[in-house]
Amino acid sequence: MVIQLEATGISFAYSPGIPVVRDVAIGLVPGQLVCVIGPNGAGKSTLLKLLAGLLEPSAGAVTLEGRPVRSLQSKERARAISVVPQSLPRVPELLVRDFVLGGRYGHSGTFGASAAHDFVVVGDALGQADAVEFVDRPLASLSGGQLQRVLIARALAQEAGILLVDEPTSSLDPEHQLGVFGLLRSLTGAGRAGLIVTHDMNLASQYAHRIYLMKEGQFVASGTPNEILRPEVLGPVYGKRLRYGSWSTREGERPFVVPWSIPE
Repeated sequence: MVIQLEATGISFAYSPGIPVVRDVAIGLVPGQLVCVIGPNGAGKSTLLKLLAGLLEPSAGAVTLEGRPVRSLQSKERARAISVVPQSLPRVPELLVRDFVLGGRYGHSGTFGASAAHDFVVVGDALGQADAVEFVDRPLASLSGGQLQRVLIARALAQEAGILLVDEPTSSLDPEHQLGVFGLLRSLTGAGRAGLIVTHDMNLASQYAHRIYLMKEGQFVASGTPNEILRPEVLGPVYGKRLRYGSWSTREGERPFVVPWSIPE
C-alpha cells in the first residue's frame, strides 16, 4: 500500500493574529527523505506537529491518502506515522525496553498484550538505533544523546510508513549523527517516507533527496541540495556569515556550508 502524507495550504497560530505556519504545502511519498531547514523560530517544529496530527491547522488540510490525519483513530495513526521529538517533556519512570515496547501500541491486541513478534521488533529497533546496550537501564539514567537514540528506536518499533523526525542529532556525537541520517535514508530507500527537521545543512546535503527552506512560517525555497545550499538562496535567510564549498563523491558534487566569523 502506497502511503502519502500531504499538507495543502496549512496555517497555524498559537496566538490569534500571529501565524507560526503560513500557507504551507508539502507532500511526503515513499522512497524519499526530505529535510526542512531554517533559522530558529521559522516554524519547523510546529509544521512537523501539524503533519503528525498533533496540532490542527487553522486553515488548509493535512491528509493521509486523502483522509484527514486528525480523523484517524489513535492506533491507526500510530501504524501510519511515527514521530521522533526533540526531547520528552517528562521522562517516564520506565526501563528502556518497556519504553520502546510502547511503540508497538498501534499493533497491540484488544487488551494491549504484547506478542512474541513485538519483542523481536523491539530488539531489531534497538539494534538499528545502536541502543541495545541501554535496554535494561531506566530512561532517567541516560544522557541526552543516549535518550535520542532510544526515541529513534521507539519510532522504528512502530513500523510506520512515515517517519517525522525533529532535530535527531542535536545531542549526538559525529559518528552517531551519520548513523542516524544513514539509517533514515536507508529506511526511506526501502519504501518509507521521511521528513527530518534539522539545522545541520551538511547532513541534509549528504542524505536528503530534497530540502525545504523555511523562514517566518513559509517555505521560501525547495529543491535538491545543490539547488538550495547556495549563497543566493541561503544568504537572504541566514545572512552573510556562511562559507560555501563542495565535495566530490561517487554521486557527483555535494555542497557543504559552514558558519564563519573570521574576516576575509
